[in-house]
Amino acid sequence: MDLEAVKRYLEKGGETASAVDGLPPRFLEPLIMNALKVDLIETGRVVCSMKIPPRLLNAGNSLHGGAIAALVDVVGSAAIPTVGYSAPNTGVSVEINVSYLDAAYADVSRLLSLVIRCLWLVMQIIHVSGVNFIS
Repeated sequence: MDLEAVKRYLEKGGETASAVDGLPPRFLEPLIMNALKVDLIETGRVVCSMKIPPRLLNAGNSLHGGAIAALVDVVGSAAIPTVGYSAPNTGVSVEINVSYLDAAYADVSRLLSLVIRCLWLVMQIIHVSGVNFIS
């Protein structure tokens, strides 16, 4: 194993530091959520879909795992007010567990669907469950 090659890979972000520092605050949500369509919203449940845009693809031409986790986090936060929790913000995700069962490849005929359920709210601890699938 070439440890120096691993180090170079991890540190290459320093080359783009000035570009990253120039990004506006809260740029991530529009980057991830642009093209997201709300298909259904009801008490305790939000269903969204989107065609997978090229900006969210990894080197293998499939939806990046980080983008999937971010979508689940952001849409999961949107599901919380549907159960009546009306704080100024929905808090901070403390734990996210994502199981990647198959790759979602960029293809105009495929659609990413997110089904998010707010399962319970006890003493400001909220459990949100998400199921995502490709149809």
